[in-house]
Parts: sequence; C-alpha cells; structure tokens
Amino acid sequence: METNRERARTVLVAGVRGLGLAIVSLGGSLTLFVLSVVSLVLVPFGIGLITTPWVLAGVRAHADRRRLLASQWCGVRIPPAYRPVPPGARPWTRTLHLLRDPATWRDLRWLPVDMVAGFVTALVPAALVFYPLEGLALAFGLWRVFTDGTYVGWWYGFVPVSGQGSALLAGLLGVGILVASYFLTPALLRVHFLLTRSLLAPGQGELAERVRVLTETRRDAVDGSAAELRRIERDLHDGAQARLVAMGMDLGTIEALLEKNPAKARELLARARQSSAEALDELRDLVRGIHPPVLAERGLGDAVRALALRMPVPTEVSAELGGGRADAPVESAAYFAVSEVLTNAVKHSGADRIWVDMRYVDGALRVSVTDNGRGGAVVGGGSGLSGVERRLGTFDGVLAVSSPAGGPTMVTMEIPCVLS
Repeated sequence: METNRERARTVLVAGVRGLGLAIVSLGGSLTLFVLSVVSLVLVPFGIGLITTPWVLAGVRAHADRRRLLASQWCGVRIPPAYRPVPPGARPWTRTLHLLRDPATWRDLRWLPVDMVAGFVTALVPAALVFYPLEGLALAFGLWRVFTDGTYVGWWYGFVPVSGQGSALLAGLLGVGILVASYFLTPALLRVHFLLTRSLLAPGQGELAERVRVLTETRRDAVDGSAAELRRIERDLHDGAQARLVAMGMDLGTIEALLEKNPAKARELLARARQSSAEALDELRDLVRGIHPPVLAERGLGDAVRALALRMPVPTEVSAELGGGRADAPVESAAYFAVSEVLTNAVKHSGADRIWVDMRYVDGALRVSVTDNGRGGAVVGGGSGLSGVERRLGTFDGVLAVSSPAGGPTMVTMEIPCVLS
C-alpha cells in the first residue's frame, strides 16, 4: 500500500513532469512542425533534399524521447515502426525513403496535436499541483497587492477577490483543487501519454506493420552477423593465423639449427615465443570482440564496468539490475550498443566525463549514456547511432537521443526483456 507521503511525492513529481512536458510540447513540437513544413515546401527547389532528412531526424528523436518518457513515467508503451534508412543513401533517395515511411507522417500529424492538445493535457496535472499555491497565498494576504478591499482586484478561478473574506474563499478553493490533485494528477499525466500513443502508435494493420518492421530488423541482424563473420575470418587470416604459420616455420628452422647453430636456434626460439604471445593476445582481443568473457561470466553490469575502465575518458557506471540477468543475446546487444555509444562519445563529443546508468524497470532494460561534451549528436546520416538503433530494433528496442548544441548529450536505450 502506498503511504500518504509516498502518494504526495508521486503527485508532486507528476506535476513537475507535466509542467516540463507542457513546455516541451508547446516549444519543441511547434518549432519542429514549422521546420518540417518549411523543409518540405523547399523540397522541389532542392534545398529541402538536404534539410528534410535532418529535420525529420529531429522529429523522430523528439517522438522517441516521448515514447521513452511514456514508458518510464506511466508504463505506456508506444512501439516505434520506422523503416530503416539505407546507409550511404544519396540525399534524394534518403528524403524519398523517409517520406514514403507511414511512421514519418504519423510523427508529422502528431506535432500539431501535441503542441495544442498535448500541451493542455500536460499543463492540467501541473496546474492541479501548483495553482492551489496562488489561492493559499491570496488567503494569507497576497490579495492586498491587487485591491484595497473596495473593488474586485483579482480573480482566482471563479472567485472574485476583493478583500480578506473573498481571499479566504480563494484559499478554500485552492485547498479543494489541491485535494483533487492528490487523486487526479498521476492519472491525468497518463492521459497525455495515452493521447500520444493514439497518434504515434501504428493504427490499422498494426500487426502487418510490426511484422514488416521486425522482418527488416531481423534482416539487418542477419546482414550484420554475416559482416561480423567476414571480419572474424579476415582477422584470423591476417592476424593470428599468419603469426602461427610463421611460428611453425620458425620452429622447423629451429629444429634444423639446434645442433649446427645453437645461438641462432635460441634467437629464433625467442622470436617464436614472442609470436606465440602476440597471437594469443590477438585471439583474446578477437574473442572479446565476439562475446567478452566477463559478460558471460559476471553479467552486463560488470562487463560495462570493465569496458568503462578501458575508456580514455573517466566513465562512471551505475547498475541496478535487480540481481537477475537477461538472455545472452539481449545482454550482448546491450553491451555492444553501450560500447558503440561510448566510442562515439570519446571520438566526437570532446567530453571529459561520461556517466552510464543501467536499470531494469517495468519489464525493460534501460541504459542511459550521458556525456558533458559539445552536443549535436543525431541519429542517421551514417552515424554510429544508426547502427545502434538497428541493433536494438532486432529486439524491439528503442533509442532516444537528446543532444542540444553545447551539450550535454544523453543517449537512452530501452530493450524489453525478462530477467532470470
């Protein structure tokens, strides 16, 4: 049972979240909607071919962020259904591909609704929490700022405030609203996300759409596995295998020189020993790249901590996974996704500190990677984040990126899974 104190905290948090959502719904959705319309109008003139993919990437990041918050805050799951963009596509091809995706038009239809109805449904729970403060302030003397008691100087809701008596009525109304917020605010915040789901989630033919998306992500996974297999074969052929062949030849020469030229044999023996150590190191690196031993032995949390220790930038890791473990493919996907995001942060962000937070909440593994770099990270355009998105898509996962100019950058990943 939730105690009164816990319930009050839940209501306050919901009010603060509603206020933040109201600001983002109005400002963010309005800005992106205007940019989208202008960019689409400019497509026939050629300018839109360059700007549209960037603008739509921002729209998708905005929508994905809302999907993530819906799941984290209210348990409302909104599955993405974007068609993967071919890597390396020309601007014209990329723009056409995005515009042919039904999910793109769902996002664009959602923007104007979000900046109006979304703004209202987010503002109402915030108002229920914070508007009573005004009524209480009026009752405790704030009314004197607006009137000297001889005329109506302020309205609080439907109460005309003209003196101490009416100010007390305003305070009473504020108390009533505060009581209502105790029961209604979390539910009203959920209404905002249900409205979002009604617009962003695939409508008719949802099952067919999900099958299509999963088919494409599985194909990406197969292609990725084939490419990984070719890389392993190439690394073995050019690295450890070549060293082992050379070492075998050295051993054959040593055998022939052992009696005739012991000094030369000892020199070759030392070189063979060095070659064997280097081959062993290469094999260990190769195995670590396929499936790190620490991941198999100690789980995702310790594997990411070990990964963080190898980063050239100080990296803090917080892991609360409830003592359980996800399936091996899920852990592997999460590990390499985190690895790719950390590599991107080190190479491109200019950050001097990185934080990784891993939690298992509401049936999903959530990982956030935050850096204090210069910002400006986007999904698409052949960036490493596109590969991370495809990797997570194989498991019906979601990637959201928040990276304003000047930073900080937060990359959040969510993978539905069950811990054993």
